[in-house]
Amino acid sequence: MRAVALIDGEHYPDVVRVAFAGVGHEVVGAVFLGGTEKLRGGEDYGVPVFETLEGAFEAAAPEIVLDLSDEPIADPPRRFRIASRVLARGIPYAGADFRFDPVRFEPFSRPALAVIGTGKRVGKTAVTGHIARLLSRELFVVVVAMGRGGPQEPVIVDREPEIEELLELSRAGGHAASDYLEGAAFASVVTVGSRRAGGGLAGAPFYSNVSAAAELAASLSPDLVVFEGSGAAIPPVEAGKRILVVGAAQDPATVIGYLGAYRVLLSDLVVLTGCEEPLVDEDQVQKVRRAIAEVSDVPVLQTIFRPRPVSDVSGRRVAYFSTAPSAAHARLREHLGREHGAEIVHISGNLSRRPELRADLASLEARSADLYLVELKAAAIDVVAETAAERGVPVVLCDNQVHTLDGESLDERVLGLADALAGARA
Repeated sequence: MRAVALIDGEHYPDVVRVAFAGVGHEVVGAVFLGGTEKLRGGEDYGVPVFETLEGAFEAAAPEIVLDLSDEPIADPPRRFRIASRVLARGIPYAGADFRFDPVRFEPFSRPALAVIGTGKRVGKTAVTGHIARLLSRELFVVVVAMGRGGPQEPVIVDREPEIEELLELSRAGGHAASDYLEGAAFASVVTVGSRRAGGGLAGAPFYSNVSAAAELAASLSPDLVVFEGSGAAIPPVEAGKRILVVGAAQDPATVIGYLGAYRVLLSDLVVLTGCEEPLVDEDQVQKVRRAIAEVSDVPVLQTIFRPRPVSDVSGRRVAYFSTAPSAAHARLREHLGREHGAEIVHISGNLSRRPELRADLASLEARSADLYLVELKAAAIDVVAETAAERGVPVVLCDNQVHTLDGESLDERVLGLADALAGARA
């Protein structure tokens, strides 16, 4: 393979030249990372030496980047940042005892947009649903959702599932709150469910059936397919545009550290979620924004979520079950009362913690609430809906609406990306 080597001035040039001969690849150039201790001036490495990675990529067209540098010039944080830049070019980055490969994206025949994330519960499904609803006003949109509890074989859901259907699926051993079902319930578009196991540092699933799901989606001849990631794992299918969802409360060192910068570099837009007190303060939001700006000049939008019941809950005594942290509960209670006329008698944020969730339900007197409002996540069906069925209490599903702050428009950005995809296809 054509290789570009990363070198530094902490090594004698003759040692580096000998190393070039033993790497097992054709070294066609080098990038000098810094350091002067072993240099006398006028060094000859036998190959062109570039000042930047970008210059080496353009001039030498490498198929792999080999790191022959070391401490103190290339410490671990710098190496991960370099790795992200290399992987974003679609080629591997390797050193003496490590190798990172980019996610291998399978070719896809239809225009596609991917929604990826920097972790679990940052709001990918809510953002995907918002995008799908918006674009489906003019286009035939299909969502392909990848989840850790997805179906064994890809499945098409072309209508909003009923609570009884979800209970039947759960009782049969299926995950009845998987992302594809959440998408079908709230986005009102055709959704294809798929599954994955494991996720690498760069975001590649260890196993998935997303390629088969993509083929199934393409067979429907959609105008656009939206691929939804899972946790920090990236759908391994080629997408013309990508939107990265980042939680504002996340540590900036995680957002861009390790191979987080790779996700930023792959993306055409960043949606920063949960940008409000008491979840985060403005200082934290700006820290995350500055961290992203260190990596890329990609546009960043600040957003918040608000609950939206799928049917009328006005005048009802409601127990609300979600994954929202306790710090957000007062604001959610106020919103559901003001905007939807519900009397919130109980809020639980324990949908993803079954023991605590069961305790919350046990503490609820059977008739203290005449309706259970629940996000379609985690134990929503096998615990909350089952308990509601036992008690004869109706269940209403609840979506999370995305609201953009500071006068920015998520819709305008998404429509711009969709137009670019349409233009590329034409």
